[in-house]
Amino acid sequence: MMATIKSQLIQTFVKEDVVPQNKITIVGVGSVGMACAVSILMKGLTDELALVDAMENKLKGEMMDLQHGSLFLKMPKIVSGKDYSVTANSKLVVITAGARQVDGETRLDLVKRNVDIFKLIIPNIIKYSPNCKLLVVSNPVDVLTYVAWKMSGFPQNRIIGSGCNLDSSRFRYLLGERLGLHSASCHGWVLGEHGDSSVPVWSGVNVAGVSLKGLYPEFGSDADKERWRDVHKEVVDCAYEVIRAKGYTCWAIGFSVADLAESVMKNLRRVHPISTMIKGLYGIQDEVFLSVPCVLGQNGILEVVKIPLMPEEEAQLKKSADTLWGIQKDLRF
Repeated sequence: MMATIKSQLIQTFVKEDVVPQNKITIVGVGSVGMACAVSILMKGLTDELALVDAMENKLKGEMMDLQHGSLFLKMPKIVSGKDYSVTANSKLVVITAGARQVDGETRLDLVKRNVDIFKLIIPNIIKYSPNCKLLVVSNPVDVLTYVAWKMSGFPQNRIIGSGCNLDSSRFRYLLGERLGLHSASCHGWVLGEHGDSSVPVWSGVNVAGVSLKGLYPEFGSDADKERWRDVHKEVVDCAYEVIRAKGYTCWAIGFSVADLAESVMKNLRRVHPISTMIKGLYGIQDEVFLSVPCVLGQNGILEVVKIPLMPEEEAQLKKSADTLWGIQKDLRF
């Protein structure tokens, strides 16, 4: 038989059976899932990226479209499939799949539809990557992170909700716009629910260690003539504004998820406002997931930073918890 070009070009020393070391799976290849995929690829965080979705044509198209750019990416392998076997040996699994909220639908209706979707997803992930960390992005994210925790049986450190990582980014961007500074130099935290009842921690907002509330005691309060409270109001409203304008949000959440993935994959131990089980903190006695500052590394969330909250901030957080528990307590798995 004639020697092939490949056999003339290449001499093999070892037949290798490759197990990926830094594999990431993304479940759901909608606009959010693909923004996460691109952001993760651009950061070079993975040696294998797996995409899973129920829509096989879209899935194949998205995979091929990414593969064709592999020259420009420093990673070897992008795979996809409807079957979860493609996800085997993932270190991190990002869940973006879920039903979109339709006009006039309550969040509870949306939760019930997404719980049914999670019933298909979670057991399949666990089957092929029993030791992974789960990063839940689908909305309402705090409730669905709780659902993922309950369904998976994972210890709570391995369940991460993307939570207020994005809200805090929006908050810092808007503070920066007002002050004429880059958002990275404006420090501030939005905690609690990812959504309408999120809690801005005005007492902690600072630039270069200078407390804005220290400079101006009315900062963030009702009595504030400069109306800094509007910054948080805009954080809550801006997602709706983007949705009205373009139909969905994707880029900022994609960047935010890649930021979290980087802390996990590189064991950075950075502190992020992400959704974790906070029973026992701030007087909350129910098993709810809310965003608090969490230390994120290769084993997921191992520590929480205890921010001292003002009494009204703590009351808002408690109210967030009660709202979520009201939705969760009726869920059946």
